[in-house]
Amino acid sequence: MTAHELRAWAPDGLPEVVPGDDLVALVVAALRADPEPSHALVDGDVVVVTSKVVSKADGRVVAADDREQAITDETVRVVATREHPGGVTRIVENRLGLVMAAAGVDASNTPEGTVLLLPVDPDASARALRAGLRAAFGVRVGVLVTDTAGRPWRQGVTDLTIGAAGVQVLDDLRGQVDTFGRALTMTVAAVADEVASAAELVKGKASGRPVAVVRGVGHLVTDDDGPGARVLVRTGPDDMFHQGSAEAYAQGWKDALAGDGAPGAAR
Repeated sequence: MTAHELRAWAPDGLPEVVPGDDLVALVVAALRADPEPSHALVDGDVVVVTSKVVSKADGRVVAADDREQAITDETVRVVATREHPGGVTRIVENRLGLVMAAAGVDASNTPEGTVLLLPVDPDASARALRAGLRAAFGVRVGVLVTDTAGRPWRQGVTDLTIGAAGVQVLDDLRGQVDTFGRALTMTVAAVADEVASAAELVKGKASGRPVAVVRGVGHLVTDDDGPGARVLVRTGPDDMFHQGSAEAYAQGWKDALAGDGAPGAAR
């Protein structure tokens, strides 16, 4: 199924979140305070929450002076590095399996002198939010926790899903046919990421609206919490870009020298 009509809105009224806050209660209060009657949650809605407020509530805040160390601590594998006048940008795989600049450690929308780490378990946070929304409103909704990331070969950043509960995150179209009757053999749509990006259009980066509701994708909302967003991460043999170009080149020389030869040497 596909959505033929989509609505998205971001309620006002969520206060600045600080460590120890009950995020479920804050989100429920913001949704209840929305004065627009048509914005009342209904079955099939997807509530999209920016990961920063999850991190703040969970106390994932560190001093800005420790940012580089925090990146190192969150790093599982260095993918690529690039030197520039301001320092070094590190593209790494973090503890969540996500490949991101600076391991997702972020200095935006956080008090001066601090940076934010990503949530410890975004899927668990999404499940807790979903349970709280169901208890408060009595409706069957899905929840996504999102973060902003760049993409290889594309300028700009976009939001993607790092935590999910009650949402089908992938739509496997293989085996179906296109409009010309040809079988689809490769298409698996990252529908949770598409919903995350749609929500970001109404949340924005600096509007102080970290929660959005997306309506019209009820066919993606599931009865159970589901496997979460971890299944969106491409790993192992499916990861065709395991290293940056400079790192791959250096590894090639290292492997060649270890084999008593150099790239291009006659044998």
